[in-house]
Amino acid sequence: MPDSPDLDRLRLEYEDRARRFAASDTYSLFNPANLFTVQQRQRAVLKMLRRQGLYPLAEQFILELGCGRGGVLLEYLSYGAAPGRLYGTDLLPDRVSAAHQNLPQVALTVADGQQLPYADGQFDLVVQYTVFTSVLDDGVKANLARDMLRVLRKPAGLILWYDFWLNPTNPQTRGIRPAEVRRLFPNCRCDFQRITLAPPITRRLIKMSWLACYLLEKVRAFNSHYLAAIRPIV
Repeated sequence: MPDSPDLDRLRLEYEDRARRFAASDTYSLFNPANLFTVQQRQRAVLKMLRRQGLYPLAEQFILELGCGRGGVLLEYLSYGAAPGRLYGTDLLPDRVSAAHQNLPQVALTVADGQQLPYADGQFDLVVQYTVFTSVLDDGVKANLARDMLRVLRKPAGLILWYDFWLNPTNPQTRGIRPAEVRRLFPNCRCDFQRITLAPPITRRLIKMSWLACYLLEKVRAFNSHYLAAIRPIV
């Protein structure tokens, strides 16, 4: 499948992000705001996986679409995933190379996600964290979703989706709401949970009170992301 102009844009945007944040701790766990966001997301993910019957993870074959430098894959190892059953793929070779240094036992590939280099029905769990909102081309998004479903084991497999619905400050992204997710994954059951206190709020409030962030996150109107469990209806 030939490259889309949107994927060329995305490559340049990721390179620009790497330069912009090279000297920043915005996405470091030493940053209290990011630590709060990650830990709250992890709690929600673990509850979701247990609720969906994906616990324990040791026997599950797991793929992350858009694995970047491997941060989320490391999280899944800490959840109990087996390195030999954990896979990751990303658009950018340098990110995959960096991930391989941290995860030498995990199978990693370079691919744009529209034609994943995996067999039909290979995975019990396919996860994506903030990949789709970085893709602006509707056709590319549809291709990504279609191939995620292709490599998912049916009927028991699960797609775990974590992405934001609004980011008005970044024109290189476009939020996705539940109606669009359902269109991307037809003939699937989609269970949504609104999570993650909007990062601009967290960055301001965390300096005053961790508890205040925790309590405000309970007010779903202030949450910026959706966590979704997506299962094919067979």
